[in-house]
Amino acid sequence: MRLVLLPLVGLAVAAHGVAAQERGQAVSRTDAVAAAAARGPRLAIARADTAAAAAQLLTARQWQNPTLSASYSKATPNYHYTLELPLDLPYQRRPRIGAAAAAQRAAWYRYAWEQAAAQMEADTTYTRALAARAIAELSARSARDADSLRTMAVTRRDAGDASDMDVALATVSAGQAANQATTDSLAFVSAVLDLQSVMGLGASRVDITLADSLAGLPVAPAEQSEASRLLPVAAAAAQLEAASLTTTLEQRSVFGTLGIVAGIETGDPSGGEPGRLPTFGLAVPLPLFNRNRGPIAQARAGEARARAELTFADVQSRAELVRAQREWRAASAKVARDRQLVTQADRVAAMALTAYREGAASLPNVLEAQRIARDVLAEYVRDMADAWIACAELKVLTLTAAPSAP
Repeated sequence: MRLVLLPLVGLAVAAHGVAAQERGQAVSRTDAVAAAAARGPRLAIARADTAAAAAQLLTARQWQNPTLSASYSKATPNYHYTLELPLDLPYQRRPRIGAAAAAQRAAWYRYAWEQAAAQMEADTTYTRALAARAIAELSARSARDADSLRTMAVTRRDAGDASDMDVALATVSAGQAANQATTDSLAFVSAVLDLQSVMGLGASRVDITLADSLAGLPVAPAEQSEASRLLPVAAAAAQLEAASLTTTLEQRSVFGTLGIVAGIETGDPSGGEPGRLPTFGLAVPLPLFNRNRGPIAQARAGEARARAELTFADVQSRAELVRAQREWRAASAKVARDRQLVTQADRVAAMALTAYREGAASLPNVLEAQRIARDVLAEYVRDMADAWIACAELKVLTLTAAPSAP
């Protein structure tokens, strides 16, 4: 009795896991991607970096405020009022603004990359959840078929056409199938909870259902022959431009910032200098104690690092692009072969079951045919998921820098 009840318990647990997921709100792949882009946690840092870069550009474009000075001396005239206006000369202003603009462009490219990566994470997580659902449904169906085969073996034994060993073998096979169905059902629920977490929803219980399926292969983007405008490479190139302009700015800041000084002197008690006497001058910083060597060295080190990061980004982007293209082609070819294998395996399993029902085949042959059919179909689901995931990665890796970027 214990062996008979075990498959039924496993089937009940697996069915409960799938049914609990089906009671949630239906969510399509597009909905999941949009939710991840809107509420995904990984975009918060990229948004902050973009805002900081915009603030740096605003700071670079600002003009320096003048300085008002008032002083008193015993020498006549006694009162002195001066106004110093720093000169933001073009040879310093242009590289400062250019460096900030390039840094903002690099931050914008990084934000676009993070947004695409968040969307890809939601897309691939959705695909894994779909594959987990298909595997769970396949395992539940296999468990039901195994339990039906056990019932058939009992009926044939009672009729004298099968032995107790056949019943025991069918019961063990049904129990294993029920356990596998339970495991796959739990894996499906975990995949759905992972998807909810990526979407920014709670992950304590299942609140959504999957509205899409893995039917059909997606359309892969066109292959990129030039990687210079891919988002990671474009961001690294913009950062190198900002570092180079920063080095130029520091080299041109050896003498600091020049300034114009204008003011008046008044208050001669002797009356020898009546009225207000105008004063004019030029404020020139003297590089006596330092010639800006520290900031120049730091800027050159930053430029060297940015150049190395550009080389690394270019090599890594090309390698990841080639890998994703290779995975996409391999997965597509495997899916095409799997479709033929699934048809043949299902046909062999059906023929074996018919032969066993008619007494022309043994029970081990039927179990082996059903196992092969189940494994082939599960492999088809996994290969289809791999194809969808490779396509999603290709869509992100082939994104190029938009000309309208700031």
